[in-house]
Amino acid sequence: MSDVEDRLRDVLPRLNRLGAVVRFDLGGDGCWVVDARSPHPTLSEGESDDEIDAACTIRLSADNLFKLMDGRMDPMLGYTLGKLKVTGSMGVAMKLVGAIG
Repeated sequence: MSDVEDRLRDVLPRLNRLGAVVRFDLGGDGCWVVDARSPHPTLSEGESDDEIDAACTIRLSADNLFKLMDGRMDPMLGYTLGKLKVTGSMGVAMKLVGAIG
């Protein structure tokens, strides 16, 4: 397992109330899909161009994902500075960030 996969698996239990599918597009570090529509969220590896019906896609580097998860990057500041980009539901993205950060 990769560091990214390990870290995302660690937060899956906190996403049980998200009620959505979210894609993390980490560029060269891969693409990960969290399906949190059930009480037992799942994680799968995907491709950035997969036809996945995600409520939102969050694009950022693996390093910035770790900073976000560790509380070393403010999500709003990261968004404002372009360190993370969100397409789709901003509401789902905000709930997600609150759960993983």
